[in-house]
Amino acid sequence: ADALMLGVGVFACGICTGLMMPALTAAMQAVVKRSMHGRVSSVMNAGTSIGVIVAVPTVLFLAGAWRLAYLSFAILAGIGVIAAWLFLPSVSRIMPGNAAPPPPISELPWSRLVRLSLFAFLMGFISSAYWIFAPDLVVTLGGLPSGATGWLWLSVGIAGLGGAAVADLADRNNPPITQALMLMMLAASLALLAASPGQSLLTVFSALVFGLAYMSLTGLYLMTGIRLLPGRLSMGPVLPFMAVSLGQASGSPVVGGLVDAFGYADAFAMFAALGILVAILSPFYPGHIAQAEEDEEDTGLQAAYDHQIQNEEGEPLEEPDVDDAEKPAVTP
Repeated sequence: ADALMLGVGVFACGICTGLMMPALTAAMQAVVKRSMHGRVSSVMNAGTSIGVIVAVPTVLFLAGAWRLAYLSFAILAGIGVIAAWLFLPSVSRIMPGNAAPPPPISELPWSRLVRLSLFAFLMGFISSAYWIFAPDLVVTLGGLPSGATGWLWLSVGIAGLGGAAVADLADRNNPPITQALMLMMLAASLALLAASPGQSLLTVFSALVFGLAYMSLTGLYLMTGIRLLPGRLSMGPVLPFMAVSLGQASGSPVVGGLVDAFGYADAFAMFAALGILVAILSPFYPGHIAQAEEDEEDTGLQAAYDHQIQNEEGEPLEEPDVDDAEKPAVTP
């Protein structure tokens, strides 16, 4: 019963990020000007890293009182629920009346959306090994004190902040190549941690590599999802995040089973090998997503949002005036 309860908790933890994205995206549309959507999305995406950094003091000072630590985070989550209830608006920004309707569901690039979802799922699946079992690996196999895991997460959070800038670089320098590089970095972080769990400097370096790779990949998937679904402001960011969350929730019990059967080092090595395999398949990533009429500098996450709402000629719609914003939405 205890193992089942733990499994349910890990699954819920893994999928919660994807479940929160629709509400956060809708709130962003309601309170933030469209010209700022890309920047705000980058901040929301980097929020995971900030949360990891904030959690470090808890790991350092409550390492021996894990029940109290988990209870404190549960209380914080409850406060977050109340804050969301009070501050998040319940109605999204109304589409301007002169906006072209989004393409019908039947005309969406389903092959590209499926490929994006599969890559996002596999990345979440692979990263679950680090998120869930990295602390146990360095303590159990490496013999490091439990408080050392706090520095591990601090490194993940700090490096993850740098991932906010990779979406623009990916758009300029070929998204499939960027994904392959980031997945190889993700695999390297797993292999390095498994090879030298008792070396403090190497474990910190592994965490830096993992944080940068993970946040860069989530930013890349976010940008691709937005570009592939013009006119569908909520669905674009949500699809890849749901896939990543499902991958993490599915990968956690698999990692646990492999650790039980083969040990930490072999389990992490297997997931590192899977990361390399997925990186090799990166040419299938839906990377050719830039519009033909885009300027060379019209790239990155903000440009993806700028092209979300278009007129009948397929040109990006300018930020509507107040009077235009109050017009009824055009329904397909």
